[in-house]
Amino acid sequence: MKTRATLIGFTAILMWSFLALMTAASGKMPPFQLSAITFAIGSLPGIIAFMLRPERIRQLRQPAKVWLTGVIGLFGYHFLYFTALRNAPAVEAGLIAYLWPLLIVVGSALLPGERLRWYHVVGALAGLAGTVLIVAKNGIAFDPAYGFGYLAAFLCAFTWSGYSLITRRFEAVSTDVVTGFCLATSILSALCHLGLETTVWPENPAQWAAVVGLGLFPVGLAFYAWDHGVKNGDIQILGASSYAAPLLSTLILTLFGFAEPSLRIGIACVLITGGAMLAAQDMIRRTKKAEA
Repeated sequence: MKTRATLIGFTAILMWSFLALMTAASGKMPPFQLSAITFAIGSLPGIIAFMLRPERIRQLRQPAKVWLTGVIGLFGYHFLYFTALRNAPAVEAGLIAYLWPLLIVVGSALLPGERLRWYHVVGALAGLAGTVLIVAKNGIAFDPAYGFGYLAAFLCAFTWSGYSLITRRFEAVSTDVVTGFCLATSILSALCHLGLETTVWPENPAQWAAVVGLGLFPVGLAFYAWDHGVKNGDIQILGASSYAAPLLSTLILTLFGFAEPSLRIGIACVLITGGAMLAAQDMIRRTKKAEA
């Protein structure tokens, strides 16, 4: 059961790896507008489920702390991430924001029934090192002038890791509630768009297809899968394995001609894959025992 839930959670990481490609293919739509539309689309699987089984709507009746956690997690993460990119260079902001997998692994020690092992931390650090190789290909230069953007990026990492860890404590709450989180995030993103951005619509069917794809998978089903994974799976493995997302994203961009293959990517692949396997020692042992 735990292994299955972990694998379901990993499908979220696989879907997030297509985020860069689909975003690039979606045209020049500003981020909050794109967020509003894609989260609205992302809520559709849940809405359809409610239409087929109306009794499931009762799952939306949750304590305020559940709603607060979900909305801050989904909307807060994206708001802070966009703020970081507006106020700091993308490379440095992206690297700080991608501290969240490491924060999940380390923070898991605070969860009931979890034990943090050395290989969890080393695996996550190896993944972070691999991510640095991928993202910071032209070097890193932290400039104090961008302090506000760096702070937003750190809060972004803290928000998503905190959301994931706190969600673990709500394991009795149905994943159906993610539908409500997506709708709330869509509405709040639309308000930010109206106040901060100029509306830009896709120019052709291919861009619309990319927007729909974003909403159905990286900004839709991925959040349902992640919710199930962190509640019922091995959160330490999921945290360390999350560094596979930027690697897979780079490999996908390379496959589609948006990036060039290099030795640097090969080394990053070894670091991230090796780190994930090291962090997954507990799951590998459970699998071997089940097969014996």
